[in-house]
Amino acid sequence: MFSTNVFGFRQQVDEYLPFLYFVSTLLFVWFLTKFLYRPTGNKNLPPSPPKLPILGNLYQLNALTHRSLQSLAKKYGPLMLLHFGNKPTLIVSSADVAKEIMKTRDLIFANKPDSSVTKRLLYDGKDVSVAPYGEYWRQLKSIFVLQLLSNNRVQSFHSIREEETALLMKKVSRLVSETSSPVNLSEMFASLANDVVCRAALGRKYSEERNEKKFLYLLREISELLANVSVGEFIPWLSWIDRVSGFKARVDKVAKELDEFLEGVIQGSLDSGQDQNGSTDNFLDILTKIYKDNTLGVSIDRDSIKGILVDVFVGGTDTTSTVLEWAMTELLRHPIIMDKLQNEVRGILNGKQNIADNDLEKMLLLKAVIKETLRYHSSIPFLARITGQDVQIMGYDIAAGTMIIINSWAIGRDPESWEESGKFQPERFLNSSIDFKGLDFQMIPFGAGRRRCPGIGFAMATIEFALASIVQKFDWKLPNGEKEEDLDMTEHPGITVHRKKPLLAVATQYCF
Repeated sequence: MFSTNVFGFRQQVDEYLPFLYFVSTLLFVWFLTKFLYRPTGNKNLPPSPPKLPILGNLYQLNALTHRSLQSLAKKYGPLMLLHFGNKPTLIVSSADVAKEIMKTRDLIFANKPDSSVTKRLLYDGKDVSVAPYGEYWRQLKSIFVLQLLSNNRVQSFHSIREEETALLMKKVSRLVSETSSPVNLSEMFASLANDVVCRAALGRKYSEERNEKKFLYLLREISELLANVSVGEFIPWLSWIDRVSGFKARVDKVAKELDEFLEGVIQGSLDSGQDQNGSTDNFLDILTKIYKDNTLGVSIDRDSIKGILVDVFVGGTDTTSTVLEWAMTELLRHPIIMDKLQNEVRGILNGKQNIADNDLEKMLLLKAVIKETLRYHSSIPFLARITGQDVQIMGYDIAAGTMIIINSWAIGRDPESWEESGKFQPERFLNSSIDFKGLDFQMIPFGAGRRRCPGIGFAMATIEFALASIVQKFDWKLPNGEKEEDLDMTEHPGITVHRKKPLLAVATQYCF
């Protein structure tokens, strides 16, 4: 789920760049031989751009790292070796190489890199996303697949998706009737995703009362911090920057507040044995039952529960809201596609107000729009792995311990895999078997192999239902007569790449 993103490193280092370049200049001659001309023996290394002492290739990256790496790959190829400070990092930008790593050699690349931030916020690898590959990870994965996110469990949350989406539609209707202001769709989608995930995970929402807004603040902080890497991870002797910049203190503060919150909800579940509505179907109650009774022969502790819940919160909310945001962005930019989708949804429902799961199965263009959104705006731009042993990939020698960054965003836009890859064309999926579940490596927004995201079904159920509902009940256009081609598409990096500016649109109630 979580990616290695050097954007946070760049944010912290930017103000210190004059000092770093000064030091680099002083030490350049000494480092020249060591870094640029050291013998590699008989090693056949992948192509690599020129690097600087100390910084390595960090100077070649900007805030939108996925785009920087795509540009470098066009020059140096789909498999290239960079150095982030002192860390050798293999960058993968093609489906063939991704398949080699996540299918052919999946076991060798079964581990993920960790950092001081992930250790602090994810309970020292006790969650499923970054836990070392082994028996403990297999136990957690089994809990996810069989207990929390099975098909039956996902279907059981239909009423939650229906109720929360209905509340979203009421909010939009109220805005339409009471004001002429545009709807902030980015905010609406974030709220929807948070509420669905919180009800499924904890049995209640954390967005209604004033004192509960701290939880939403913690979620935002965790997402932002996990998308950053401390300076010391890449350049250990500059770890003091993490303290001076306040980054370490911020991580410690969020970790403490997060632990206090999660400890409270876990203890509440243990004390009551069920949530306040009498249901034992939410994730927290399932996990605490496993913890108390050891019913599955799986041994987990309180930190395991906390780590799993953080995975669910961050992965479930950020991915869902971002996909919905980009899907509506593209529909607003392509009104002809919007019209076709509305005709499909309204035609299949034929005047019905409520959408059933069997209705969604008939909405082929809806599914195509979502697939094209995942291709064009990959929900997770980077998939991180680490080599467990020396290995050869595509004829190149890769040393054990090398970090691997698979640029799934670039793979989704690779002209070698896609015709007119730079255009949003959902129709390409209408007669195609290509899917996003990790078997077709030209589109891997949720990863593939052993480390594929286990929450695909949960996320897609919410995305399909919400998108169908919002285009069924309202007609949409850009505010203030803005032209489709002028819509700001600037990205903001993070665990997911979302819009920098909120998506605003004018809604008109559709008359059935």
